[in-house]
Amino acid sequence: MTIDNIENYLQKYKRTLLDDIVPFWLNNSQDNEYGGFFTCLDREGKVYDTDKFVWLQCRQVWCFAMLYNEVESREEWLDCALLGADFLLNNAVDEQGNWYFSLTREGTPLIQPYNIFSDCFAAMAFAQLFKATGKQEYASVALNTFNNILARKENSKGKYNKVILGVRDLKSFSLPMILSNLVLEVEHLLDNSVVEETLRTTIDTVLNDFYQPEESIILENVGLEGEFVDCFEGRLVNPGHGMEAMWFLMDIGVRNNDLQLIEKAKDISLSLLSYGWDEKYGGIFYFRDIKDKSPLQLEWDQKLWWVHMETLVCLLKGYLHTDDKRCWEWFEKVHDYSWKHFSDPSYGEWFGYLNRQGEPLLSLKGGKWKGCFHVPRGMFQCWKTLEKIIEKNQL
Repeated sequence: MTIDNIENYLQKYKRTLLDDIVPFWLNNSQDNEYGGFFTCLDREGKVYDTDKFVWLQCRQVWCFAMLYNEVESREEWLDCALLGADFLLNNAVDEQGNWYFSLTREGTPLIQPYNIFSDCFAAMAFAQLFKATGKQEYASVALNTFNNILARKENSKGKYNKVILGVRDLKSFSLPMILSNLVLEVEHLLDNSVVEETLRTTIDTVLNDFYQPEESIILENVGLEGEFVDCFEGRLVNPGHGMEAMWFLMDIGVRNNDLQLIEKAKDISLSLLSYGWDEKYGGIFYFRDIKDKSPLQLEWDQKLWWVHMETLVCLLKGYLHTDDKRCWEWFEKVHDYSWKHFSDPSYGEWFGYLNRQGEPLLSLKGGKWKGCFHVPRGMFQCWKTLEKIIEKNQL
């Protein structure tokens, strides 16, 4: 590994972000008639469905506001973020301040606010947009939404919860994972005491409830006291979620100058990746069962774009902060797989869903679950982390 080699990787992520990924969404997704974004885009970027999923709308607002703040103050990027923000404020929130899951193209609510992840990404989006504009309304929306998330976090689905409470109560890894990043995204709007308490409880929950030290694996669901529950949901492992959470913890470790946390997150990520890697065909499994039983999810052996993108970010941060050469070796391995199988040089962006053998199952570039978020955020994070690796090696 040489500085030139690292620089080649850096330029690949930077140029792909700025010359491929961002233009793909900028040129194809904006709805200039009704506002907001089309996320259901086929391989060439053409719209194949006009429903608007609120969490993906919010993610795209965050993405373009972040690019405006962190890369370059391009008016077209800010205008794109504002197009989504105006649509969301006019249509996506109920009277209690909860964010709907989906809307029609025109903005009529389709699905109730059963899912707190719309709220999480709304808080991220408007906190980032406040940084870009200084507009107090955006700060208020972000702060009120974040406080609502904290109030709902123990029972986030509320009346939309389908399970019978008190029979097999489980808590999910998704929300504490997101909170470990979200709190840093909105930190500039929060009292320090709220930030510190949220970070403390989130780290504790991730490492003491969901992390299983015997296997060095993170579970998706555990009992209310963090205990293992032997059922489909309780045995479920999503390696991609774990990898994403570990780079969130590394960022917290950097913020807090907590080298022990960074080292632990790096070690867990390496264990998770080894566990999730498909030795036969390459790539990272979507789901596994911790007892090697049949997973409930029929798509368990698919290879997904976001899993690999978040893994690349995690490995580079692990290498930057710990100098563990295993992180770099794994980065090159995952990089080679990802660019060979997910990248689409013919039409831009990345395929989202591959079969186990690494062939595209769907040619779409966006849909109900894939939007303008993981690929651009990951490209940006890889680019900036590679810059820091070069700086560190030149000292």
